[in-house]
Amino acid sequence: MNNSTRGLLFLCLPLIGSLVGIIGLRQFFVSPLSDPGVNLVWFIIQMLPLLVPLPGLLRLKVNSTFLLCMGSLLYFVHGILLLFEPELKLFGAFEVLFSVLLCGCSAYLVRQLREHNQG
Repeated sequence: MNNSTRGLLFLCLPLIGSLVGIIGLRQFFVSPLSDPGVNLVWFIIQMLPLLVPLPGLLRLKVNSTFLLCMGSLLYFVHGILLLFEPELKLFGAFEVLFSVLLCGCSAYLVRQLREHNQG
């Protein structure tokens, strides 16, 4: 594993944490559901596209990193939807920003991992 790959992994992990943080902040404090149990279940469901490929990302598996790249597009779409709600516009902007950066970093990481595995 070279320094560039390690750096991209270092960038992906805080971006995942930022998405978890911004969605958790919105879900639990800004616009929570009426029942706390349902709220927690809905938050876990929203986090699955980030949590499922995380072990493979930490082991630098190409398939898991690609799955994370595709999963980040779900958060991009959700952020665009939030941009059209006036009270959640800021949360939508940050969700779009973090998801685009995560998609770019993970896509470039997939490219580097594939080149490393071939050569």
